[in-house]
Amino acid sequence: MSKSEPQPQPPQPRLVDRFQEYLGEFVYGGIDGSVTTFAVVAGAVGAGLDSIIILILGFANLIADGFSMSVGAYLSAKAERDNFHKHQAREYWEVKYTPHAEREEIRDIYAAKGFSGELLEQVVEVICADRDRWVDIMMKEELGMLPAAKSPLAIGSVTFCAFVTVGLVPLLIYVWDWFFPFPGNRFLIAAILTGLAFVVIGWLKSYVTETSHWRSILETLALGVIAASLSYAVGDLLEALLR
Repeated sequence: MSKSEPQPQPPQPRLVDRFQEYLGEFVYGGIDGSVTTFAVVAGAVGAGLDSIIILILGFANLIADGFSMSVGAYLSAKAERDNFHKHQAREYWEVKYTPHAEREEIRDIYAAKGFSGELLEQVVEVICADRDRWVDIMMKEELGMLPAAKSPLAIGSVTFCAFVTVGLVPLLIYVWDWFFPFPGNRFLIAAILTGLAFVVIGWLKSYVTETSHWRSILETLALGVIAASLSYAVGDLLEALLR
């Protein structure tokens, strides 16, 4: 290839690839959002509260819990990344100031893998000839640690967006009723819409957990039904006791 010819560039990740990378965060944020918001709606309906109260409680829960969950996901991912960097810095220090001991550790690691004699010495020499490669091997083989592939900020953002987007579904009929009064059973419509959201999220979850589509969907539906039933029962009981 001549110098005038442009060098091939590595393919850039597509949007769908980036979505798949964070699918787990989207699924679990969506499950939490839909379950908790529908539970709030069910509890409010069980207590006989007005639609405006349901909207206030629902949106308050949607924003507050969504933010709390996203911050927790961000801090957890950041702590994991910081912990990796802390151990990595220590390995760099040990390679620099105690190279003999670190070289022996490399030798022990690859001897345990079946390398011996001259081949073992060649492997050790090649690894220890490059400090970055040396530290990388120590992080993986000695500590069992790999660098985080996902951005903590992206993890928190995806979690929040999923929580709010899917968690909004149980409130849609009440928002509609606020602008255009709905004569039918609003809670029944909210339950149907939320059930459909559970089906979609459960289907996506099957790709994260690599389980059966039907099993994942039924598990998600069961979780939502249990949470809503408990909330409705508590709301109904408290409304009867405090009346």
